[in-house]
Amino acid sequence: MGRRWRDGRGTLVVHGDRGEVPVPLEIASSYRARTKGLLGRDSVEGAMLLTPAGGVHTFRMRIPIDVAYLDRKLNVIAVRTMKPGRLGLPRLRSRHVLEAEAGVMAGWGLVAGVRVAVEVR
Repeated sequence: MGRRWRDGRGTLVVHGDRGEVPVPLEIASSYRARTKGLLGRDSVEGAMLLTPAGGVHTFRMRIPIDVAYLDRKLNVIAVRTMKPGRLGLPRLRSRHVLEAEAGVMAGWGLVAGVRVAVEVR
């Protein structure tokens, strides 16, 4: 798909069993923004998209997070919950990673096989 996003805000639209669920989104596409990610935060409003990214870690994080691995067409490959201080295994087909507070992705209907869309403001 060849998408290139810039650091900023937008909306993640989850196309799942619950219909279209809009979620506030932060986009981290620069090296600096991806490196910082959710470090130092006690909570997250919505989700953060790390792009490009194939894997993540939770070293120095304060909260457990849900992690969704997306392929180049924005299909969800896998969803995992990670506690602080863990190293996630990279996914070979993953081109983007979504991060959010632990437990919220299930409420959005975000599971493996679901497709998402990114709307930039």
